[in-house]
Amino acid sequence: MHFSIPDTQELNEGSGSTFIGYNIHINGVFHCTVRYKQLHNLNEQMKREFGSENVPVFPPKKLLPLTSGQLEERRTLLEKYIQTVGQDSKIMSSNLVSGFFLSAQQETACKEKQDINFDVYTMNNGLIKIRLPNTDSSQKVLRKSLKHINLPAEYMPFFSLYLVKVDNAGNITTVLRKLLDFESPYLTQQAIRTETRIVIRKNYWSMQYDKELMTDPIALNLLYSQTVTEIERGWIIAMRESKSQLDKLKMGLAKKEYIEFAQKLKYYGFMQFGNCYCDYPKPRTKVLVSIGEEELSLRILGPGNLVKEGVFKVIRMKCWRVIATNVDYNNQIENSLYACNNSSHMMSSLELSFEYLMSKDKLQWITISSDQAILMSVCLQSMVDEILMRKNAYKKKNLQKSTEEWTYMKRDGSCQIISNRSIDLDNFEDQENNEADNYQEPFSVKSLQEKFSSVSFKNGRRHENHAFEGIGDDDL
Repeated sequence: MHFSIPDTQELNEGSGSTFIGYNIHINGVFHCTVRYKQLHNLNEQMKREFGSENVPVFPPKKLLPLTSGQLEERRTLLEKYIQTVGQDSKIMSSNLVSGFFLSAQQETACKEKQDINFDVYTMNNGLIKIRLPNTDSSQKVLRKSLKHINLPAEYMPFFSLYLVKVDNAGNITTVLRKLLDFESPYLTQQAIRTETRIVIRKNYWSMQYDKELMTDPIALNLLYSQTVTEIERGWIIAMRESKSQLDKLKMGLAKKEYIEFAQKLKYYGFMQFGNCYCDYPKPRTKVLVSIGEEELSLRILGPGNLVKEGVFKVIRMKCWRVIATNVDYNNQIENSLYACNNSSHMMSSLELSFEYLMSKDKLQWITISSDQAILMSVCLQSMVDEILMRKNAYKKKNLQKSTEEWTYMKRDGSCQIISNRSIDLDNFEDQENNEADNYQEPFSVKSLQEKFSSVSFKNGRRHENHAFEGIGDDDL
C-alpha cells in the first residue's frame, strides 16, 4: 500500500483562525485531509493498542508557529511516518486504523451519513442495485452486493470491488484501481470528475481457484461475465478460430467450458494496462504492459503493428518502487485516463522501477513510465503474497481486531466514539495480501543478495520481494 502526503492546504476553522491540513493520498489517489493533532491522536491510540515499541516514532510537537521550512519538514516526517505504518500488516488490518481512514474520508467529503441507492456492476454491465449508508466501507458494499445475488459466503473473499472508467456506451475501457477496504465507494466515486463505475472483479491470480469457484453457479456467472468482457475488449487474445469456438460455447450457454477454453488463451487472468514507455530494451520504447501468471509482460509496439514480447518473471524481481516525477496529484485520475487512451508521446509523471535478475550474477534496473504505475505495483505485491501463500500452505486469517471502542478526533478537536459494530469489516478473510510478514521463507540466497549494493532513488518507497528468495540456481 502506497501512502503519500504530497502537499498541504490552509483551511479555515470557522472561528476566523486557520490550520494546516495534510492531504493524504493512498495508492496515488487523494483520500482525505487531516490535521497534525488528528494523526497524533491516532498514534497515541495505536501505542495503547499495539505497544509503543511496535509503532513508529511520531514527529514531535512544536511550541511556536511553524515557519515555511518547518512546515515542509513536518510534512516530510508525517509522510515517512504514515508510510512506515502502512508497511505493518497487523496495524493496517486493524479496525482502529480502518475506522480512522474511513471517518477521515467522510469528514473530508463533508457528507452526512444517510441511506442511498447505490449501483454496483458485474464486468459485463450486469446491474446490482443495493441500498446502504453512503459511508459503508468497500467490504460492506461488496458483501451486500454479493449477498444480493446469493453468492455463498465462502466465495466472497475471492472477489473485490474495482473502480473502472467507462465510455459513453457504458463499456469498460480502463481498470483504474482496486478499492481499499477502508474507503467508501460512494464517497470515492463522488470525488472523481469522470465517468466511472464500481464493478465486481475476481481478486486472485492463480487459475487453481477458478476450479473451486466454477462449482458454484453464482461464482461461475461472475467468472464467465469477466471472461467474456475481457475477450471482447481484446484483453485476452483470441484468434479467429478461437473466437468461433468461443461463440459456439457462448450460444450454447456452456459457461464452464467457455472459461476452460479461455484459460488456454494468451493473457487469461492478466491485468491489462494502457500504452506507456519503458527503458528496455532501449530508452523510450513504447510498450503495452500486462501482469499475470507470475510475470510482467511487455509487448513492444514496433512499426507496421509488429509486436514483440518480453517477459519478466515476478520471482526474479528483487525489489521495485514507484517514483513520482512532478506529478499533479489533484489531476492524478484524469492524467491516468488520458494516458490510457491517448497514443501521443506524452511522458508519464509516475515510474515503476524494478530490479531484475537478468542472469545468475547480473541485476538490472528496468523502468516503466506510466500513470498506472501504482496499480502495477499493487498487482505485483498481491501476486507475490499469493505466491508465498501457496508455497508455505498459508491459510487465510481473520482481520486483526481492535478494542471494542476507540475515538476519532475531528478537525475541530472534538471526539466521537467509534465501535467495532459501526466499523466492523464483517470478518472477511481476504487479507492474504497484507499478511506477507507471517510467511516463513523456505529458501535463502543471502550470499547472492550481498553481492549487489542497494540502488538509491530520490523519491519513492522500495518494496522488497520476499518471493525472490525462493529462486535457486536451477531456476535461472
